[in-house]
Amino acid sequence: MSFTPITPLVACTVVLMMVSALITVPASAQHKDAGAGKSLYKVVDGTKVDSNTMNGFRAWRSAACDRCHGANQQGLVGPSLIESMKTLSKEEFVKVVTEGRLDKGMPSFKTSPTVMEHTDDLYAYLKGRSNGDITQARVEELKQ
Repeated sequence: MSFTPITPLVACTVVLMMVSALITVPASAQHKDAGAGKSLYKVVDGTKVDSNTMNGFRAWRSAACDRCHGANQQGLVGPSLIESMKTLSKEEFVKVVTEGRLDKGMPSFKTSPTVMEHTDDLYAYLKGRSNGDITQARVEELKQ
C-alpha cells in the first residue's frame, strides 16, 4: 500500500478552508429557555442584546447589584454571578432575588418594582454573562 504525499498547495488549501469556516461563523448567540422553548436572550458581537436582555442590564444597574457582586459580576462581598449562574436554576434565582439570603447579606428585592418587573430579563442578562455569550458587563441594545 502506497501513500501519495500531500502537496503544499493542497495543505494550504485545506488550512485556508478551515480558517475561512471559523471567520464566517456569525458572532451571535441565542440561548433557549429550557422550560418554555423560546429564546432566553439574543446577543450579537458579545455586547449587543435584545430589548428584554437590555432591560435586565438596566435592572442590574438600577438595583446597584454591582456593589456586592462586582461591576463585571465577578464577585466582591457577594459571590461571582458568572459562576453561580452556571448552576442556579431559574426558580432558585427568582427565589433569591425575591426573598434574599439575609443570613448571607443578600437583601430581598420584592419591594423594588424595577427588579420585580424585570426578573426574567435580569435572569436572561446574567445567564448570557455566565454562558460567555455576553462578553462584557456593559451592553447596548440591538437595533432592530
